[in-house]
Amino acid sequence: MPRSRWLRAVPYAAPGLVLAAFGTTHPAPLEPASASWWTTLHVLLLPVFPLLAAAQWFLLTPAPPPLRLPGRLASFGFATFYGGLDAVAGIGAGTVVHAQNAVTPVTGAVFGIGDTLGYIGATCFLVANILIVAATARHARWRVVPGAVLLVTASLSFLDSHIFWPRGVVTMLGVGAGMYLLHLVSGPEDHHVVTTG
Repeated sequence: MPRSRWLRAVPYAAPGLVLAAFGTTHPAPLEPASASWWTTLHVLLLPVFPLLAAAQWFLLTPAPPPLRLPGRLASFGFATFYGGLDAVAGIGAGTVVHAQNAVTPVTGAVFGIGDTLGYIGATCFLVANILIVAATARHARWRVVPGAVLLVTASLSFLDSHIFWPRGVVTMLGVGAGMYLLHLVSGPEDHHVVTTG
């Protein structure tokens, strides 16, 4: 496999690796002392999570329409609903706790809607990744297994791990590694489309 192909696969791993790095600094739980960083961190994360959806979008490029179209719809759902989680339970909750200097019932209500949005988004992420694996397996056969196992296992973990240390960080490392490996075994037509367009 040409070295350039290994290098061109790096952008598929990068969002997961960046999120894992942020996860090592993610406060748990949200408290008045950590509220300012909690809020700032989620502002920084807003443009990063959609990069996972972008990686999914490109991994689905060579898929046939019955897999590509629902996969991309699920990827869009992930970017939309998971972004809602970051805005509500991240920026919103952190701002409330910082302003009130306490965790109150209002914080719980904010987390309630945020958790719902996050679960919908994470479910969409899982669905899109299953469709990516199915599409890649059509031509990669058994070579799809390492990346598929990593990506699907990590996607299942992501349903409730977010990026919290330690499980969420390991989850994001699995997502990054899984996407990287799946790109490596994708067909030459995928390589051509992603690197030239």
